[in-house]
Order: sequence, then C-alpha cells, then structure tokens
Amino acid sequence: MRKQQKIGIWGIVLMVAAAIYGMGNTAIAYYQMGYAAIMWYVLAALFFFLPSALMFAEYGSVLKDARGGIYSWLEFAIGERGAFIGTFIWLASWIIWLLSNTSVNFVNLSETFWGQDMTTTWHLGGLSSTATLGILGSLFILAVTFCVTRGFDKIAKISTISGIFVFALTGFVLVGSVLVLFFHHGHLAQPLTAKALVISPNKNFMSPLAILSFFVYAVFAYGGMETMGGISDNVRDAQRNFPRGIMLAAVLMFGAYALLIFCWGISANWHHVLGGRGVTLGNVGYVLVSNLGYTLACSLHVSPANALIFSRWLVRAMGAVQLLAFTASFFVLVYSPLKSFIIGSPQKFWPQRLTKLNAAGMPANAMWLQAGIIVVVLLVISFGGTTMQDFYTILVDMMNVSSSVPYLFLIGAFPFFKRRLASLDAHQNLGRPFTAFTNSTQTTLTVTVAWLLVFFGVIFSVIQPLFSHDVKTFFWTAIGPVAFAVIAIIMYHYTNAHEAHLLNAELRMQEEDEND
Repeated sequence: MRKQQKIGIWGIVLMVAAAIYGMGNTAIAYYQMGYAAIMWYVLAALFFFLPSALMFAEYGSVLKDARGGIYSWLEFAIGERGAFIGTFIWLASWIIWLLSNTSVNFVNLSETFWGQDMTTTWHLGGLSSTATLGILGSLFILAVTFCVTRGFDKIAKISTISGIFVFALTGFVLVGSVLVLFFHHGHLAQPLTAKALVISPNKNFMSPLAILSFFVYAVFAYGGMETMGGISDNVRDAQRNFPRGIMLAAVLMFGAYALLIFCWGISANWHHVLGGRGVTLGNVGYVLVSNLGYTLACSLHVSPANALIFSRWLVRAMGAVQLLAFTASFFVLVYSPLKSFIIGSPQKFWPQRLTKLNAAGMPANAMWLQAGIIVVVLLVISFGGTTMQDFYTILVDMMNVSSSVPYLFLIGAFPFFKRRLASLDAHQNLGRPFTAFTNSTQTTLTVTVAWLLVFFGVIFSVIQPLFSHDVKTFFWTAIGPVAFAVIAIIMYHYTNAHEAHLLNAELRMQEEDEND
C-alpha cells in the first residue's frame, strides 16, 4: 500500500488561502471603511482568525474520523442539544449565502457581457429591477438544484481553474496599483493620513456603533477556518508544522488583505469613485477594478476612449472569473452542507423523506425543501419595495451575521471540549497530533476575547440600522440566525418528546403483554 504523502508548512498556507481568501472582501472593506478597514482586519486576524483556527485544529485532530464535521465537534464538547442548534445555524449561514448570492451572481453575468452592472435596468414585464433580480435568482437556484439532484456536482471542479484566475486578477491589481503609484510620482488618489486610518469616509460608518459593527465584515473575510481542522493528520510533523503553518497563513492573509485595501486607495479617491449613486455592495469590486484599469491606461498615455475600452474588457474578464467561481460554488454548496448535516446528525431528527438519498446519492427531497425556502425569502425581499442599495445591503448583512453566529458556538464550546479531553482515560488513544492550548488560563482568556469580539460584532451589526430608523434592514439582518435557532430548538424538543412518547408506549405494550 502506497504511503500517503503529507504536506508541510507551505502546503498548509496554500490550503488556508484557497479556502478563505476573497478579493471582493477588500473592495467591500474599502467601500465601507476606506483605509480604516485595515485596523479592523488586524484585530480580526490577531484576536479571531489565529486563535479560532488553532481551536478548530484541535477539534479536527481529536475527531478527525467523525462524519458529522462541526456537529461531531460540538456534540463531543457540549452534548447533542447544543450541537444540533449550533450546527443548524451553521447550515443556515450557508443557506443565507446561497440566498445572498443568487441575485449577486447576475451582476457577474452583466459585467461579463456588458462590461458594467446593468441589473438596475432589467425589468421583466414592467417589474422593478429588484423584483426582476428576485425572479431570476429564484429560477437560478431552482435550476442548480435540479442539476445537482441528478448528480452533476462534478462541475464544481471548475472552481479549481477559476481559483487560478482569481489569484491572477489579484496579481494584476497589485502590479497595476504599483505602476499607477509610480507614474503618479507617489501620489495617492485617497490621501493617507492618521485620521484616514481610523475614521471612515463613508457617512454610514462614522458612528462608534457602525464602526464596531464593521468587525463582522472582517470576521467574515477570514471565515471558513472550521474546514481546515480536519487536515491536521495529513501534515508532516504536525506538532510543530501545523501551528506554524496556521500562524504564517494568518500573517500572510492579513498582509494580503491590508495591502489590497491600501492599493484601492492608490487609484480610487473614495468620494470621487465610490461616493456617488449607483455603487452597491454587489458591484463595488467591479467599480474599483474598472477605475484601476482606466487610471492605469491613462497613466500610460492611452487616449480616454481607448482607456475606457480597456477598463471595460478588464471588467468583463473579472465578471467571467467571478461568474465561473460563483456558479461552481453553487453546485457544491447547494448540497454539501445540507448532506453533511443530515448524514452526520442522528437520523431521529429528520423525517424519513428528508434523509432518503436518490439514485445519484443526493438528499433530493431536503435539497428541494432548501430551494423552496430560499425562493420564498428571496421573493419576499425583492418584492418588498426596497431600493437596489438596500436590497444588496440586506442580503450581505444577512449573510455576514448568519456566517458569524456559528463561531459563537464553536469558540464557546472549546473550554468544554478541553475539559472533556482532560477527564478521559489517559490511556485512551485519540490520535491527537498536537495541542495548541496547554493550560486552562490560556484557554479561558483566548476563548473569552475571541467570543466577545464576535458577539459584540454581531450585536452591533444587528442593532446599528435602528439608530438610522431602518427597521426593515434590522429585521432582515436579525431574522436569519434567530429564525433558524428557534426552528432548531423546536425540532430538537419535539423529536425528543416524540421519541420518549414512543418509548413509553412500547414499554406499556411490553407490560401489558407480560400481564396477559
């Protein structure tokens, strides 16, 4: 039998980057906070990304053979009830991701074919543009679900190719920005001052509460570390290399994010490029890339007309890359989290129809239920009378908050995880390759800081719209994790009560048989 090849430090770094990095995160960060976003990315890296990644590594190293992923982690640490609720919310975050990006992906389509965001001009049968996007997004999620239930999930391999182009596009932004800086003799389009590193140029992110709420966006930029915990047994000399690899990845990830946020300021003055109407969280990446291409071409003494053509083709290239990556991701995420949760958690929680796999090995009934939920919520939002800016803000806020809440469970359960490990028989072989946290004081302090940062970031993000009397955004921001937590609690208690009722009925029948 061939010995499995193990990875080293740089292998870990590349895997972390592939799982977490997103150039679009920096565009959103610059749009919301300008240079001030860099500070929050530092805090997120130091107090969330690095410690939580090491926690997840310990989870994965101990329970590397568990089929349920984070459900198994939480069940080991805090029991079945907490595991079910926490993992259900984790599943909800992926459903919100699908909900958020069904319509956003049509921006990618528009940028690919027209070189600009034309979605605001799309009107089906006289409907508004938001309603049109809601309908198109619904049709898209139904089409993807239809394909995947028939076993076409292998198309997700396209994401590997698109990932190469994503990194190539990042390289262009870095090189292009350096050239613009050189040709402009070191002059920055967005002045870099001590005030700019702390205060946002965006009027919506100037209050202390709004600034603190931005931490959720920084956390989301580093999201996905929980998927890395299971690779620790494939690392060469894991006791030494895994923690070093994670720490090196944290430094490089922060460096890449901070550098790219700074690079946007080289070519884009915030007020001139992003301060006008028509810029949304859904298209800001294209706006910045288009501006960079135009500025670079003009710096090379290309005529304004040809510079505009160059920027349009650059936007088309970015749109094609994003369209390819997003579509491939949908073919994975429409079934992978759902299937993992259904298979990993106890079957008693699910109706038999939802756990049934079709001939292609897919939980088709559960996937169609998921698609139905997404379609209903998407149509309610899109026909709710919101503007395009509000529409994308609602979707992104729902996604960021829902993606952050599961970390409260995963991080909060870690001390209980360590406590149970300590109580186990010392001779029990858990196959643990390394221990990142060696004493209870260190564990408690690290967990407390990381947990509180995520908690207050979530709370501030949820309540911030209330201070501007935006009740609609507040509702849609909070409803995702709250609704799924309530559903999870009801499902858990109903299932256990029903199971207890059946057991009591069976015992009574046995007693009656014995008496007869």
